[in-house]
Amino acid sequence: MSVSSVLKAGGRVPGRLGRWRCFPVSLGSSLFQALHNSYCRKKSTASKKIIPSVAFGDKNTKESGNALDKLFSSEQQASILHVLNTASNKELEAFKLLRGRKSNNIVEHREKFGPFQNLESLMNVPLFQYKTTVQVCNSILCPETQRKKRKSPENRLLRKLIKPEIERERLKAVNSIVSIVFGTRRIAWAHLDRKLAVLDWQQNQCCQLMKGTYISSVYLEEISSVISKMPKADFYVLEKTGLSLQNSTLFPVLLHLHIMEAMLYALLNTTFAQGGQHQVLSMNRNAVGKHFELMVGDARTSGKELVKQFLLESVLQEEPRVFFPSDKIVQYRQMFLSTEQHRIEELYDSLLQAVAFYEMAVFNNEP
Repeated sequence: MSVSSVLKAGGRVPGRLGRWRCFPVSLGSSLFQALHNSYCRKKSTASKKIIPSVAFGDKNTKESGNALDKLFSSEQQASILHVLNTASNKELEAFKLLRGRKSNNIVEHREKFGPFQNLESLMNVPLFQYKTTVQVCNSILCPETQRKKRKSPENRLLRKLIKPEIERERLKAVNSIVSIVFGTRRIAWAHLDRKLAVLDWQQNQCCQLMKGTYISSVYLEEISSVISKMPKADFYVLEKTGLSLQNSTLFPVLLHLHIMEAMLYALLNTTFAQGGQHQVLSMNRNAVGKHFELMVGDARTSGKELVKQFLLESVLQEEPRVFFPSDKIVQYRQMFLSTEQHRIEELYDSLLQAVAFYEMAVFNNEP
């Protein structure tokens, strides 16, 4: 209850039970003065509003504008203003920092208020503070830097297809690769040159690796024995499977595949130790499946019939997609026939992966 209400009530205040109790109030008493002063202070504080100093904001803006003038020469300012005043919305979006609403805001501000007279006026555009304005001005002056950072669609596709990233020049210069596919029971490899001629194509049984406790020394012995049979090549391409980590029942298989991959990376990647360049690459399995139209939804079907077709075309056609040398065609056909009744997908997949590597990663990157 306020002091003025108490005075109007004749010095009465409501009691605990809602009844009015009276007491004499002297206007000159110290109690009244204390209550009155307290009430006046609260009223004064509540009604007072904090208004920001406009002059202070203008000073900061002016100082920022002066700083912009010091950062860029008159020629640079003229070049930046020319772009800001003449470029269309689409042309402005070519600069990474002007994509989205910023380019729209520049065009709208230009149409409403006219051309920008100086760099300071750019800070009147929504979303443009001092730091942003400096970055935008630098990107307009050095557009080449922005273009270099941008990856072409081919490079983006290559990054999804192959890990780790390899320089385009190294891919263009490749003469031969060994494509390696491994599973739970066997490991297979295909050695192809850049003419897609099959120089070697084999498989090796590795049935003992998943039995027991995944002993590293056993893996090392087994993988070293297999590598000793492999030919030398510019790159060794491993199949990268897309098994889900969420399925706990696949954990033993995933563990086995990761150990195999790590062993092959360590034993074959000799150029990495010498010069920091990878010689072993991992290739996306589903990307290879899509390349040969072997995908049904998210699952990949067998490539056995496609490999059988490659073998047949190598005999019947003058320019087959995959060339099997005449001195080895009989050997490879017999090997294929002997495995046709069994699910030996690693053997077929190693060949398909090698062909896909050349067609997708090497030939697609040639000018």
